[in-house]
Amino acid sequence: MCGIGGVLRKDGQPIPDAWLDVIDARLEHRGPDGGGRFRDWVDVETPDGTRSTEVAFVHRRLSIIDHETGAQPMVSERGRTDAEGLIAVAFNGCIYNHRELREQLVAEGHRFTTDHSDTEVLIHGYREWGADLADHLEGMYAFALWCRTGASLILARDLFGEKPLYLRYGLAEDPSAVAFASDARALATLDGVKPVSHRLDRVERFLQVGYAFGGRTLFDRADIHQVQPSIVDRHLQLMPAKPRLETSIADFDRLLDRAVARRLEADVPLGCFLSGGVDSSLIAHYARAHKPDLRTFSVRMPDSRYDESRHAEAAARHLETDHATLAVSIDPANDLVRLIDVLGQPFGDSSILPTYWVSRAARAHVKVAISGDGGDELFLGYDRYMAARALMRHRRILRWLPRNLGARAHPRSRRHKLGRLGGMARDLPAIGIAAMESIFTQEQIADLLGRPPKDPVEQLPGWDAMQALRRFDLCNYLPDDLLCKVDTASMAVALEVRAPLLDRDVVAAALAAPTWHLAPNGRRKGLLRTLARTYLPAEIVDRPKMGFAIPIGEWFRDDFGGMRGLLIERVRDADCPFGPFNLNRDAVNRLIDEHLSGRADHGQRLFALLTLAIWARGIQP
Repeated sequence: MCGIGGVLRKDGQPIPDAWLDVIDARLEHRGPDGGGRFRDWVDVETPDGTRSTEVAFVHRRLSIIDHETGAQPMVSERGRTDAEGLIAVAFNGCIYNHRELREQLVAEGHRFTTDHSDTEVLIHGYREWGADLADHLEGMYAFALWCRTGASLILARDLFGEKPLYLRYGLAEDPSAVAFASDARALATLDGVKPVSHRLDRVERFLQVGYAFGGRTLFDRADIHQVQPSIVDRHLQLMPAKPRLETSIADFDRLLDRAVARRLEADVPLGCFLSGGVDSSLIAHYARAHKPDLRTFSVRMPDSRYDESRHAEAAARHLETDHATLAVSIDPANDLVRLIDVLGQPFGDSSILPTYWVSRAARAHVKVAISGDGGDELFLGYDRYMAARALMRHRRILRWLPRNLGARAHPRSRRHKLGRLGGMARDLPAIGIAAMESIFTQEQIADLLGRPPKDPVEQLPGWDAMQALRRFDLCNYLPDDLLCKVDTASMAVALEVRAPLLDRDVVAAALAAPTWHLAPNGRRKGLLRTLARTYLPAEIVDRPKMGFAIPIGEWFRDDFGGMRGLLIERVRDADCPFGPFNLNRDAVNRLIDEHLSGRADHGQRLFALLTLAIWARGIQP
């Protein structure tokens, strides 16, 4: 687990060290165990004559596998023949099947120089398989690979984008240059100029979902975006038009066991996050079978309504793991400011705070943790999947519900959820199934942006609402929100987090299964629960889903941890940097007043606006 960055310059001019210093400084927290740089140049024949092309890599290392010989950037001067020239790679992540791939490549005549580094597999794998390299990899990764022979720079991310990789085309001194990094803000400030305006066309999308949708950031000075994870392109291949039952529960059992076993290799202490829910408990079961001394961790949250530690302790007793319930030290206001700086973007999901707290607490004991991320999206674990078809069937009735229904109710109450369904039904004709993911309604967004609401489409497409929502989550919510959150929160404390449920074989099997098999009789995550009953007691398998949340709305009202003060200081004050976004200040203040007075619950909406303000102030010149 590391941080990577670099520049490819094609104008014949050298890459300044200052550019690399900017990237390195932003990546330092991701790799406290070491750093390295690589430079190379090659003369390329162009229609205008010979031109020198230079490439430079920056790497910051969090050393997990092969401490002695796995340093990066890793460079191989030549392969089996002179035709296989220099290749260099800067890699972030872990290749879980690297030992099997190493055996295959050695059999093909490749000579490895490291002891057991997974990074070197990328070099020899590219020489052997070229552009098909990713098809052979099982892992979480973002890497940059330079091939001198073809003067080629290859950038790649894993299936779901567990590891970030941002890309920028064009710099002030060289419009043809390409820059990349694990951090978006490094690219925005790379050539010494901070952006002074923002992507107005993307602000609306951020207000809707609360993250950089499709990996498109709000930086305006350059079009900085994420390299797309391969799930976006491969989803239709993995998920047939007519899903068919191909995988039995016994087969899922085997696939999950192998997925967990693959993710247990580390030359440093490794543990498992345990919430006491189905996903994490099942993962801990498989891990315990392969690692009898498995350490599991949960945290005790300050609010008992959001504390799952007693459930985790019950699961740990059943699984007989070496369990620790960790006390978390929290400072919400200051922690949030730091996290937005680390991420370099606004982020509207308040669960980034507890994710950071559990990561920080666990990091005192281990350097690698495995988690249950991805289970809800793959195995239909959210209540909203069950509600999606009902929303489509009853949307014409639901849209007539009062707009303020549930406005004062607790976010987990039935009244609040019914009010949310009414808002979704009203937004459905304009934005489709994304209405079920929206933080702000379309009316609220229109009020904030000072424009009329979107016109509805003539007719909604004839899609299966549950499958459409699942597709939206797999291609957007999972990579751009959940996995971005986990990477940011864990790497802020130099902790590597691995997600066995995102194993490519598990994913392929889950996407090939029809929804009635994954959620029999409309029971969310029914298949996974049936499997879990083989190993876990009913009180774990059947307990209601709690989720990893905080009462952010109450914290704003009560000023818990300084959150109300931060909201007033950053969002309500006259110098709040919302001008470039064209946000209506009266509309913003109206949301604050309604929330603080208790007339409505805008907790998540205000959190999104707060992170937007924190980010915008941080990038002002």
